[in-house]
Amino acid sequence: MALATTPDRKAGGPPSGPTRGFWASTIGKKTVMAVSGLTMLAYLVAHVAGNLKVFFGPEEFNGYAHWLRTMGAPVLHHEWGLWLARIVLLVAVVAHAVSAYQLSRRDLKARPTAYVHKRRRASYATRTMRWGGVVVGLFIVWHVLDLTTGTVHPGGFQEGRAYENVVDTFSTWYGNVIYIVAMLAVGLHVRHGFWSAAQTLGVGNARRERLLKATANALALLLTAGFVSVPVAVMTGVVS
Repeated sequence: MALATTPDRKAGGPPSGPTRGFWASTIGKKTVMAVSGLTMLAYLVAHVAGNLKVFFGPEEFNGYAHWLRTMGAPVLHHEWGLWLARIVLLVAVVAHAVSAYQLSRRDLKARPTAYVHKRRRASYATRTMRWGGVVVGLFIVWHVLDLTTGTVHPGGFQEGRAYENVVDTFSTWYGNVIYIVAMLAVGLHVRHGFWSAAQTLGVGNARRERLLKATANALALLLTAGFVSVPVAVMTGVVS
């Protein structure tokens, strides 16, 4: 008598279920990419707001850096809140990168031969999303090694002296070039990504299209300008 297979297992394959089926589908990967992207966007908004405190002087900025390590106290121990935020961000970055890569591979397999007629129907931001993601990913590694661990920091890295470390970094030509190029890539990524996330999550429609595009443009512009203003301020002596 033959044994009946269960509905949650494919013959000869690993167990499957709602979660596995969701991740295996294109819409599932796009949803993960959209949610993780919005998580990173929320972080960017909070991060740029914190960065702009550098314009209020070393006491204000160093105080903000100290608060990041004590947030959640006394419920949370020292730096626990910061590490929780880092873990959430890391999960979002990995989920975003993996879903983007797998969607890209799936798209290439769906059309293995190149189109005969190439049309430039996508915007510049759309055409550079993949390379922009690579640039941002490499920048994150450099940024952590520069201002978190101090491994590649120019001069002497000063623990707990965030203001002085920022000034040191942007006092070098390469620190400014790396940061500004990365922030331009972030702006393009946000501009296209916000719109794509809205479409994936069912928020976008014909009536909201203009508003969503305007919001995406405004977010990209404000974030880019906010981040770039810090190295420019150091270069021009406004922050020193």
